Amino acid sequence: MSSHNNSSSANDPRQPSAAKPYVAQMVSQQDLPVDYSGFIAVVFGVAGVMFRYKLSSWLAIIFCAQSLANMRNLENDLKQISMAMMFAIMGLVTNYMGPPRPGSQK
Repeated sequence: MSSHNNSSSANDPRQPSAAKPYVAQMVSQQDLPVDYSGFIAVVFGVAGVMFRYKLSSWLAIIFCAQSLANMRNLENDLKQISMAMMFAIMGLVTNYMGPPRPGSQK
């Protein structure tokens, strides 16, 4: 089996001396992809406040955490995440501590 390894390494066309390390290209702030999780967090947060959906507010919190973990542009993304988090927290506060919905039985 050792003779097989020697013959395969002798016939290997790759050249380790010609290998170059990968260097990522710089991308401008305008060319970054859209943060969909941040946008979805804002939509769910607003729906949680406007329609008083508990699930929507909890989903907004989850998408805020995902957007925070994948943040690329600190200034713009932090504004969007903070706005979505405020809507989500307002929705949770109004759902759990606010007056009951009209027509709901508790």
